[in-house]
Amino acid sequence: MACPPQVWDGVLRRLAHELSPLALSAWITPLRADANGVVLHLSCPSAFHRERVRERFLGRIEELASEEAGEPIQVALEIGAPHCAIASIAPCDDIETARDAARARRGAPASVRALEPRTRSIALVPEPAPLPPRPDLPQHTFASFVVGPGNALAREACVALAQGRQLAMSPLYLVASDGQGKTHLAAAVVGEAREHSSARVVFASGEQFANELFAAIRSNRTAEFKARYRRDCDLLVLEDVQFVGGKRQTQLELLHTLESLAQRGARVLLTAERLPKEIPDLDPRLASRMASGLCAEIEPPDAELRRAILRAKAAAGGVRLPPGAIERLIAVPGSVRDLEAVLIQLVASASLLKRSIDLELVESALRKMLPRLAAQGLDSERVVETVATAFQTTPSALASRTRRRDVLMPRQLAMYLCTRYTDASLQRIAQLFGRNHPSVANAVRAVERGLLERAPLRYKVEALIARLDTLSGKPSKPAKR
Repeated sequence: MACPPQVWDGVLRRLAHELSPLALSAWITPLRADANGVVLHLSCPSAFHRERVRERFLGRIEELASEEAGEPIQVALEIGAPHCAIASIAPCDDIETARDAARARRGAPASVRALEPRTRSIALVPEPAPLPPRPDLPQHTFASFVVGPGNALAREACVALAQGRQLAMSPLYLVASDGQGKTHLAAAVVGEAREHSSARVVFASGEQFANELFAAIRSNRTAEFKARYRRDCDLLVLEDVQFVGGKRQTQLELLHTLESLAQRGARVLLTAERLPKEIPDLDPRLASRMASGLCAEIEPPDAELRRAILRAKAAAGGVRLPPGAIERLIAVPGSVRDLEAVLIQLVASASLLKRSIDLELVESALRKMLPRLAAQGLDSERVVETVATAFQTTPSALASRTRRRDVLMPRQLAMYLCTRYTDASLQRIAQLFGRNHPSVANAVRAVERGLLERAPLRYKVEALIARLDTLSGKPSKPAKR
């Protein structure tokens, strides 16, 4: 059977569910596909782009292509014409590769050497759309955001900002711990502004802002950078601004950008895990500018809000929960993301076991998804070591850049279990593997989907949980079939 053109369309649709908008638009969208027999030829805009796709995505692309075609499909990466002529930047989490590429460039301006050492390297690639269409994007609307006393102010402020009301509160600064809804509201602001106005919107992260600045200086294109973030921007949505802490040149540029936008009357939304004055090594002038509008804190959901969130998510997914299940689930501590994880495990278990959801299955899901409640004394390093041992490899191998499947799966499982067994942040877990926190979030989502679709993966997770329960001193109870 030959590889039909529809195979690549199917791969793109599935990758849209797995990757972040930035990763999808930066690395996947520029590829051009040509099917020839049982080989899928993908044309990359540059040699560097080809190597990044080979390292980070090739294994998954081959797997999806084979599933779409119903037979093994070989993927060949080639160098061809770029998808678009406008050059921009995208993050690169392979620092050594980026450094090698940088050394190959001649005549880099001296100002590049003055950049802060913690700024991560980047590569020039076809320009990514700030927020490309995604099948799950409609979920990130104001209508789908469940409101309670702890997040009502943040939600109403975001609505007003998106609609161009209450401009005096700009910049609007949202602060909350991970998994409480900052990204949901940020995406809702972008969607609302684009749907109901002609505002020019820029949606980026603090890390992306720093990477783009570094690239602009290195390629002598700072005028284009400033035009994108100042002159051609009516609404700037910048997430995770705590990333700029300790980066003096990035902070100075961000300060000038915010002042320029304020003079033009443009709107600004910033999100972070802590207040400006609490961000380490942040310039006092920038902290003052960030806090000059409205600071709205999103508090952890109380029992009533957790109940409403579970009901809304279950209804949206067509899931029927038995009486008493919601009350049992809302007792689960943690963020909104933790609630979603338990619900996903519950639905996955019911699907795999071909049984309806009952209280017994709810208890089984809680035992598997929330071992952290009894895992006193375990840290993320111990979890990674346990997973590595189970797969007869090493933590250093899991942290390597290889995309071999015998390493990729244990790495994703280790990231997933770190989020379940420890209180480590996504950023902390990412540091263990030499990656950024979106990579960890993508791995967690991939494992969660795998629990729903692949029974063998579920058995692997159960076995790993049993090992971790033993280490934590808690006897693991097998799920009743």
